[in-house]
Amino acid sequence: MYHDEGEFVAVVASKGGQPTHPAWFHNLKANPDTTIQIDSAVQRVRARVATDAERDSLWQRCVAFYPGYEFFQRITRGRKIPIVILEPRE
Repeated sequence: MYHDEGEFVAVVASKGGQPTHPAWFHNLKANPDTTIQIDSAVQRVRARVATDAERDSLWQRCVAFYPGYEFFQRITRGRKIPIVILEPRE
């Protein structure tokens, strides 16, 4: 799932509530310049992990979109689920 925030796209690295981050999260941290495709539109983006303040704000909107994220957070065994921000790049 993705969350269109207008100026950027956010994705939640929930991994279904598992205690470790998903592999794609580590891949984006190591190689933040990538592309995304939404419908037929392909866009070049740079990935970064949301700051704590950004995450707090985004988390509420993401949970409103998909309430299952709250369940995933509860079962992670203490892992704070990160949100990745995908910002357009030139």
